[in-house]
Order: sequence, then C-alpha cells, then structure tokens
Amino acid sequence: MSLLFLLPQPSTRLSPATVASTRSALGLKPSASIAPPRSTPKPLTISISPPATDSANAAPQKKVLLPIGFGTEEMEAAILIHVLRHAGAHVTVASVEPQLQIEAAGGTKLVADTSISECSDQIFDLIALPGGMPGSARLRDCDVLRKITCKQAEERRLYGAICAAPAVTLLPWGLLKRKKTTCHPAFFGDLPTFWAVKSNIQVSGELTTSRGPATTYQFALSLVQQLFGDSVAKELAESLLMRTADDNRVKKEFNEVEWTVGNHPPKILIPIAHGSEEIEAVTLIDILRRAKANVKVASVEKTLEISASQGTKIVADVLISDAQESAHDMIILPGGIAGAQKLSKSRILKKLLKEQSSAGRIYGAVCSSPAILHKQGLLKDKKATAHPSVLDKLKEEAIKDADVVIDGKLITSEGLATVTAFSLAIVSKLFGAGRARSVAEGLVFEFPRKKSM
Repeated sequence: MSLLFLLPQPSTRLSPATVASTRSALGLKPSASIAPPRSTPKPLTISISPPATDSANAAPQKKVLLPIGFGTEEMEAAILIHVLRHAGAHVTVASVEPQLQIEAAGGTKLVADTSISECSDQIFDLIALPGGMPGSARLRDCDVLRKITCKQAEERRLYGAICAAPAVTLLPWGLLKRKKTTCHPAFFGDLPTFWAVKSNIQVSGELTTSRGPATTYQFALSLVQQLFGDSVAKELAESLLMRTADDNRVKKEFNEVEWTVGNHPPKILIPIAHGSEEIEAVTLIDILRRAKANVKVASVEKTLEISASQGTKIVADVLISDAQESAHDMIILPGGIAGAQKLSKSRILKKLLKEQSSAGRIYGAVCSSPAILHKQGLLKDKKATAHPSVLDKLKEEAIKDADVVIDGKLITSEGLATVTAFSLAIVSKLFGAGRARSVAEGLVFEFPRKKSM
C-alpha cells in the first residue's frame, strides 16, 4: 500500500542566493567547508532515553540506532525518535563525540543514551541518520559509525539519512552507489546527477532518504512502514494529524490585527512540564529561533528538568517563578495531555496568562493546551482550534476545519505535525511573510503564497 500525505509539501525551487544562504545556515560555506552551527541564546538541554517498557512476553522490539553529533539538526532527531518510539521501536541514541551531551545545530543540547563505541557489536533493524551541519560531517568522520553503517548496508538491513546526511555522510562512505537519492536542496548538487531525485522521500532498496526538517514526518513514517507494515504506519499518521490528499486544511484568521512588539527581537515564553509534547516544544523553539526570536523555556516543575511525553528529558532555561520577573511579548503553551494538566495547575502560569490577555499581548496554545485557555476564560468571544480529542471542550469557540486559527492576538493549532505550520504562522505575524518564507525554505516546507494556508 502506498501512503500519501500533504504535510510537508515539496518546497518551491530555491534561488541561488537562497541555496547559498541555506548552506551557510546549515554550517557550510559555498566551498563546502565546515563552519560552526548557528548559535542561539539559552539553549535547551534534551536527554533522550528509551521509555520504560513492561513487555516480558512481547515479541522482540525492532532495534533502531540514531547517532548524533555536534551540530545535528534537533528537529530531525526529535521527530525521528518520537515517531519511531511511538510505533514501538527501541531507539538507541548514540553520541559520536567523546561525551554523551552534544550541542545541536540550533543550540539545543541533546544527551545520548550511550556512546557509539558501545553499539559496534550490536545488530540493528534500522540505522537512521539525522542531518544538520556540522552534524552530518561529524557523523561522516566517525569511523565506528562508518563501519556499523557499511555493515548494515552489506547485510541488506535498513538504513536512512535526511537533510545534509545523504550527501555529506553516506556519499563519501560509498553507500549511495546505484541508489536513487534525495537530500536538502542546498546539497542536492553534490549528489550523483543520474541518481539524484527531487522528492520529499525516496526509497531505493534498503536505503531511504529525505530532504529536511519539515519532511522528517514523512521520512519517519516511511521507516515505520518498512519496519512495521502499512497498517501501523497508517494508524500512526492519523495520530500525528498528518493530512491525506483528501483532507487538506487551511489557516483561518478572525479579527485581523498587526502583531507589533517594538524594535527588539520578540520575547517568547514557552512553559513546559512533565508530559509536555516534545515534538511541539522542540519544533516551536527551533523555528522561532531560526527567525531570530528571543525564546525562553520555563519549567513549571520544581526542577529545570522535565520528562516529556515519549521519555525525552528537557532542561529548561529557567523555572516559571523566574520567568515572571519580566514581561513577554508572547506566551505559547505546547500540548501533551499530561503536560497540559501540569501547566493548568501552575498558579504562576495562570497569573502570567491572565496578565498577558489583560495587557493585550499575544498568547497561544497547541494540541490539548487550548483547553487550559478555555478554562481560564481566555477564549471568551474568540475562535480557536485544538487537538480533536479536546476540541469539543472549546464549545462555541471551536473551529473544526483548520490546522491553525488566529483571532486577534490569540493563535491556536491542532498540534503534532501541524505545529510546523503553526510556528511559521507566528513568524509571519511577527516578522512578515518574507522571513517566514525564508525560514520555510530552509526547512523544506512549502510556505503558502495565498492568505489562507
């Protein structure tokens, strides 16, 4: 069975200037020499560890190796880990650096489960390489990973790469020979011309390749389909809110106003808690920082470290008590059922949200968290959307046929796979369509040219 999804769509053709700037943003000069990754203030720390299982009598889990290094693209890593674990795979995140903690391309800090050297004698059903620069080059230069991956290919087990990794990592290893391949547009010219394919996803035997952060859902889903079959992939796609060709939704805006924050970079607060949805949190933070917003992540727990919905551990910048010391141009709540319940119990966050609304500043929520705003009366006389499981709680405020809904200075989204469009809608409102389109091109996401999405 062939599965077709609209999110994300192929990007429009990049201009030479955009390709050059994208290579630079990914860490490459025009000559393809390695440059340091883009820096961002107050990076997140994410510790990725497999969730606990109680499966003594269950069939052996599919084993997946996901290596990371200095400059790995965090959206790609986080989405791959989340989707594959959600499907039932045992994902081992291995550092190719001397230490387990690495700083990703956007400044996010990831902590691997183990060192790559500990994986050299293991057999994996799949090896999935995230991209990013210089992360892809760091993977390429790891001899242990090269040997593991080459053996994987020789024994005809599954392997895949996304973004810069097909051209920067697999090509020098000789693992693209006679394989149709795709990659990020900024590196497409480095692929062998006859075998290069301009598509979001390309499966060629045991090898699967994809283009960039916004195509990671499709990439991960294709890997799930190959590991677990069509029915699991189809069910997972539905749970991620990935749209089919017959279910394309749009952005809707009511009571349109300009979002102005002064001459400073927008100050955006993202509260997190145990059980927060990591796909939503990491995507929001990454995209907004790409747009040059000043993003601060605040824990509503007693500690900076929280455990997200799929076992990802995130260390926030500050505690929520410290975040109340200054005003924020925008507050955005990520979802996750358990996380939303925790956020709703924070008295400080309630106070901040009430002040945000009273002062006429911007606020928003995704997935299950719009229900928090509804409970506090912050959706009164406004239109909003949310995850289908909680949409009925919004009652008369609910909009059921849109991925993203904007009403004045309120913005909401269904969450999960729709959070990319949600994040770009925020960028467009804060910085203009030009910057949103530029960020979208780097993500390999088709930014809408019409007013509706």
